[in-house]
Amino acid sequence: MSTPLVPPFSRNSSRLPATLAALIGKPVNDIDTPALVIDLDAMKRNIGRMSEFVKKHNVAWRPHAKLHKSSTLAKLQIKAGAVGVCVQKTSEAEVMMAGGVYNIYISNQVIAAHKLARVAALTQALTPHGGQLAIAVDSVEGIERLAGAMNHARGAAGVATIIDVFVELDVGQGRCGVLPGRAAVLLALEIRKHPALRFAGLQAYNGKAQHIRSAQGRQSAIALAAAAAQQTKQMIEAEGITVGLITGAGTGSFLHEAASGVYGELQTGSFLFMDADYAQNERDPAQPQFEHALFVKTQVISTHSTHAVCDAGHKSHAIDTGLPLVHAFDTESELTYDNGGDEHGILRPAAGSQRVPKLGSMLWLIPGHCDPTVNLHNIMIGVTGGLRSGTVQRIYRVDARGAMT
Repeated sequence: MSTPLVPPFSRNSSRLPATLAALIGKPVNDIDTPALVIDLDAMKRNIGRMSEFVKKHNVAWRPHAKLHKSSTLAKLQIKAGAVGVCVQKTSEAEVMMAGGVYNIYISNQVIAAHKLARVAALTQALTPHGGQLAIAVDSVEGIERLAGAMNHARGAAGVATIIDVFVELDVGQGRCGVLPGRAAVLLALEIRKHPALRFAGLQAYNGKAQHIRSAQGRQSAIALAAAAAQQTKQMIEAEGITVGLITGAGTGSFLHEAASGVYGELQTGSFLFMDADYAQNERDPAQPQFEHALFVKTQVISTHSTHAVCDAGHKSHAIDTGLPLVHAFDTESELTYDNGGDEHGILRPAAGSQRVPKLGSMLWLIPGHCDPTVNLHNIMIGVTGGLRSGTVQRIYRVDARGAMT
């Protein structure tokens, strides 16, 4: 039997350690546990289905890189037709740029002076590459701070750059954003006062709608969001300001944003991997069928008459939206995962079964929430040929792991 390989790995290292590189070409059984694994065949099909969808509906596609935190996967999606990426943090934007991604939208508020200085510097750094940075705002003060940072950077470098600015609307998320209507109009007017800022449109993302379980419920929520965004657009354009783009949508709702005729860009990201939480949504027949492509490989390290214990606890997968599912392979399909703490998972036979997996068995977990699960790992191991008997094809660095500022 070959020795399992997956040693410690630092995201700051420029090259893969030799022992990690040696894993490429090895069978999946050689992957040590716990490990984050991508089924590359399933991921490729997911990308293809999304690419076909956006072409059919004539909308742009800007997937969220906060999902995978990998500039390599971001470029893979751009090659498939994405216009660029969304990120939530300035540091994520910096990592994407360093990895060769040059069209970036920070779909979040940035207020701190030192972060805004980095935003301005990033705008200048993207220019030689023909790139563009965009950012969201939801306050006059936020606009003034952004303009001040851009002007300061111009004075220091002697280079005039422009950043695209989206006014964020609260269309149901109850988080950042101004209420649709007059408040948004006032922000668009404010942006126009600053030469270094270019009003690019509206951010209208309803995150809560992504996890409404019924297809009809999601459709109704997005209908309200689209109507609010459209009305706000009309009010802004009545002031003589063009609203170039309305951007938003997520994996749970993108079908409805695309069909609305209001949204010109979709920010879908989680479809790439699909987690256990999204699997609970009722699927609309008109929506592409996406497959689970991200898994935590784990091994049974202890067995008992009523349960088994595996080596993947919450240090290896996020549980904020629920516990992982055990991937349906034979006896594993009859197992449920219970919380065993930081380093352990408790595997119990599902109702009607008494079978407990054998000591040493290799199992595959579908994480409850992909994004924070990825952020727990330095690498993702890509395999082709399936999880049973596939082969490791490549190692992906989670190069924006811990990029939270």
